Amino acid sequence: MTTQLRIDFISDIACPWCVIGLRNMEAALAEVGDEIAASIRFEPFELNPDMAEGGMDRAAYFAEKYRLPADEAKRRGGAIREAAEATGFAMNTGEGFRIYNTFDCHRLLHWALGEGRQRALKHALFEAYFTDNRDISDADVLAEVAVGVGLDEGRAREILAGDEFADVVRTEEQEARRNGVQSVPTIIVAGEYVINGAQPPEIFMRAFRHIAGEVAKKAVAANV
Repeated sequence: MTTQLRIDFISDIACPWCVIGLRNMEAALAEVGDEIAASIRFEPFELNPDMAEGGMDRAAYFAEKYRLPADEAKRRGGAIREAAEATGFAMNTGEGFRIYNTFDCHRLLHWALGEGRQRALKHALFEAYFTDNRDISDADVLAEVAVGVGLDEGRAREILAGDEFADVVRTEEQEARRNGVQSVPTIIVAGEYVINGAQPPEIFMRAFRHIAGEVAKKAVAANV
């Protein structure tokens, strides 16, 4: 019997571990096959909500925010790239890579949910940023990425030119923080089970199967 599971994936486009976590999670879901039918929704979280227009060099960002020397930041970046490559994702975050504001990304992702293209847009934004090193705070870049996954360019530009969906994104971000989310990715399954971080596929599989079993038990108990 197939168990229906809603998965709320709380993340930021600027988060490299979110790419890794998503790809590992999708690999796990592919492995469990017909055991679980997952409905995935992406929820917003900004790691750098105050990032200025034009972004900031990543090395300078790490030095300022985490007090990391350049060699340590480089070492960590290399480890992240290796983890991404293990999932089949090319992460080109070498010298000159920049951190950008992602608020408009989240507004587009909220719109894409209603268009049935949210997951495709999420992947395309990750690729635009981490693989192609594009400025994901730039409206022209975002409109082009949206078109690439089948969304309407005119509508995308209309959203980006105004403040549509701004309130709902801020509300969802505030709700996540009120619920204790402090880092991403945070994955909430069936509304109550929490998986933190970019877990390996086998950990996701084990968790999903356990949760599916618990959900099935509750469904049986409710019908007794």
